[in-house]
Amino acid sequence: MKGDLIIAIDGFSSTGKSSMSKIIAKNLNYTHIDSGAMYRAVTLYAFQKGFINNKKIDVNSLIDHLIDIKISFKKNDQTLKNHTYLNGIDVEQEIRSMEISNMVSPISEIPAVRDYCVHLQQEMGKNGGIVMDGRDIGTTVFPNADIKIFITASPEIRAKRRFLEYQQQGKKISMDEVLKNVKERDYIDSNRDYSPLRKADDAIEVDNSELNLDQTVDKVMSLIKELK
Repeated sequence: MKGDLIIAIDGFSSTGKSSMSKIIAKNLNYTHIDSGAMYRAVTLYAFQKGFINNKKIDVNSLIDHLIDIKISFKKNDQTLKNHTYLNGIDVEQEIRSMEISNMVSPISEIPAVRDYCVHLQQEMGKNGGIVMDGRDIGTTVFPNADIKIFITASPEIRAKRRFLEYQQQGKKISMDEVLKNVKERDYIDSNRDYSPLRKADDAIEVDNSELNLDQTVDKVMSLIKELK
């Protein structure tokens, strides 16, 4: 197998895909691309431009302005971690809010938005040496990826993880609201007509309901070493 691999990591929300993928990319000296952050950035842009009102999306206006959306990933000098930049501005914190979480799935199911983001993702990863995580990396973005992993966990476990994250950030939100959001996103992501979330036929499933981040990383790294 070639040296500069394309590693696709898909799965449900709040399974720790991005955190795990960042560590794996660092271990392999690969580039990490958080595809979910790209859809969150588009969602933030839609809010900024007034294309979302009372949870209603002005789809036509958003589509007309997609060409104006520039998304990149750069290391932040303070955190020394890769952050998401929207039109040159660091939006890593803004895109992680519950407001964005509540609207990112409806935004993501717009075919033109997916086409736009998939094109960007394919361009970013065409030369290999990447770890890309998301919902449709192994099925749509890179169906010929060298290694495909699918991460899953129970909705309750995932909601608890996200709830603890919000608590640590000082955000006021109930566990019930977080669980509701997780289940709604699961349904929308899995049932959209265009590029739904599903496990690729040749992907290896990893259930990390009972695994912490380090254990999940160890599990996936061992699978990568076996498949390489």
